[in-house]
Amino acid sequence: MPHRFLLTCLFTVSLFLTINPAVATVFKIATLSPDGSSWMKLLRAGAEEIAVKTNQRVKFKFYPGGVMGDDRSVMRKIRVNQLQGGAIAATSVSNYYPDIQVYALPMLFHTVDEVTYVRQHLDNKLMKGLEENGFVSFGIAGGGFAYIMSLYPIQTVAELQQHKIWMPADDKMITSAVQAYEIQPIPLSIGDVLTGLQTGLIDTVGSPPIVTLALQWQTQVKYLTDMPLLYSSALLVIDKRSFSKLSAADQKTVRDVMQKVFQEMDLNNIRDNEGALGALKKQGITFVSPTPVELQNWRDHASRAVTLVLKDGVISQSIYKEITQLLEEYRKTH
Repeated sequence: MPHRFLLTCLFTVSLFLTINPAVATVFKIATLSPDGSSWMKLLRAGAEEIAVKTNQRVKFKFYPGGVMGDDRSVMRKIRVNQLQGGAIAATSVSNYYPDIQVYALPMLFHTVDEVTYVRQHLDNKLMKGLEENGFVSFGIAGGGFAYIMSLYPIQTVAELQQHKIWMPADDKMITSAVQAYEIQPIPLSIGDVLTGLQTGLIDTVGSPPIVTLALQWQTQVKYLTDMPLLYSSALLVIDKRSFSKLSAADQKTVRDVMQKVFQEMDLNNIRDNEGALGALKKQGITFVSPTPVELQNWRDHASRAVTLVLKDGVISQSIYKEITQLLEEYRKTH
């Protein structure tokens, strides 16, 4: 009788384990992207596909709309394992892998086609470097060019120097640019920018059009300086220690699905940025363009910023050499 009871228990346990998959790994991911945005829709769809393909062994729980704070807060919470990852600006992981922010060098690119050419050669290298420094990622989603947007028209560097300019807190790349352009910015977290514009604490921001529209900043500015200031990008990062706990098969599933998601995001963002510029015009934003002489002055200051970036070790000399060589190759044939 005891043996029969023991066999029954063992059979019941084995049947339970067969029917019910192992306890799921849940990746808690935070982002500033608003819930309901195209980004969040794609991320959620990818997460659902992963859950199905892993038989519910791998799940994602998203915290959109900045409820976990800005990117700095998200990175801090990843360090203490309160979160396992974030969909954040590429510059936000620069403390771990500085070269990830190379695309954001001021006035490095002139056109989207230049960006596309360079990224075809460098994206994989940057993803590998990031993983070697503790974070798994699945591709870069370009946020498009950032433009100066302000309450007053700005065409020259001298005019920029007269305004109350927002600067993201603790951004080493921006800090070098600030020194080169000889401006006195006001550092704020991204969640405080709209309030800063509304109260007059700041009157000028630098932002991609899709971000400006998503965060409603266009309601507080009147002018856009029609000159690409820098190229912004974002990515989904997951702490490598957490990711490595998955089986090899589940890791591959997550990589395959999320890489596909980020490829789609990247393509969508190119189209959405073009549409966002048009939407800003329709909403009454006036576009002002520097003259050729003024534009060269902007670029001269940008060159000084790059010199400071390299001097301060914000990015490596080797990655800068590689990206400038790629740009030279492209510009010779185009």
